[in-house]
Amino acid sequence: MSKHYSLIKYTLVFAFCFLSLQSMAWGFWAHQRINRLAVFTLPPEMMPLFKANIEYLTEHAVDPDKRRYAIKEEAPRHYIDLDHFCVFPCKDFPRFWKDAVSKYTEDTLQSYGIVPWHIVAMSNRLTDAFKEKDKNKILKTAADLGHYIADAHVPLHTSENYNGQMTNQYGIHGFWESRVPELLGENYDYFVGKATFVKKTNDWIWGIVMDSHQALDTVLGFEKKLSNTFPADRTYSYEQRGETNVKVFSEEYTNAYNKMMGDLVERRLRASVYDVGSIWYSCWVNAGQPDLSKLEDKPLSQQEKDQEKEEERLWRQGGKQLGRPHDETGKDGIK
Repeated sequence: MSKHYSLIKYTLVFAFCFLSLQSMAWGFWAHQRINRLAVFTLPPEMMPLFKANIEYLTEHAVDPDKRRYAIKEEAPRHYIDLDHFCVFPCKDFPRFWKDAVSKYTEDTLQSYGIVPWHIVAMSNRLTDAFKEKDKNKILKTAADLGHYIADAHVPLHTSENYNGQMTNQYGIHGFWESRVPELLGENYDYFVGKATFVKKTNDWIWGIVMDSHQALDTVLGFEKKLSNTFPADRTYSYEQRGETNVKVFSEEYTNAYNKMMGDLVERRLRASVYDVGSIWYSCWVNAGQPDLSKLEDKPLSQQEKDQEKEEERLWRQGGKQLGRPHDETGKDGIK
């Protein structure tokens, strides 16, 4: 491999490990890494905007999660409870929004999640932003879109049993999406190749969601099997997080679970990086491939600035998420 390849490799690995884990679920750590690494899948023509603003895309990858403390309508944009409606492969479940609304009503869909349709809407919004050559709108929409696509890659985001609460597996949400990559992520392979063009966004995103849903039995079934056979005194450990001693799944248990799943977490994270880059690229192509070195830097309106400030305040305040919580745990934080 060339010296250039090695330099990029070590730069990306360092960047991935630099930020500490800040929240549960496909947490801040993973969302920020996915957006950041997706930039490197893009063609040279997109780099004047995306590489130059990689810190913005990284930092703001978590804005949709912060928004959950301020806007109740935000929560269902992150998931879809397919098992409420159908059994895999859900052949009769309508893939287009208008058909789904006709069959189930919009209120019902909002109750059980709308992530695939929201991604289609956000993709259209990003395409429009490219056409308008609005730098700030492109970056903000791209950062948000990356978050929703990453969530769609998580098997537990496709189920009513999203935290194992129906099968006595409380805490599996944070275990799968935070603990496993936190311990093992340094050794993941993040080179996924170049972004490719998405011809039909609706078909594409439903393919991602169904791949996630198909893996649900693996996520839940293997953890249940492991918990029934693993020595109880070696399942958990305690780690210092700031000034708090926190109960966590032990490294031994985490490694055993990851091995049983066949590195599923790494594969879904890699797919997230590739797919985020691909939809960014596709929106740019659909907009006519505008010159991204010549964009209008339109400032945010006062209303937009006030909204962002309020979302940040409510998140830092540490109140309750509106709508369905991102992660629910048992009394001890795990089970």
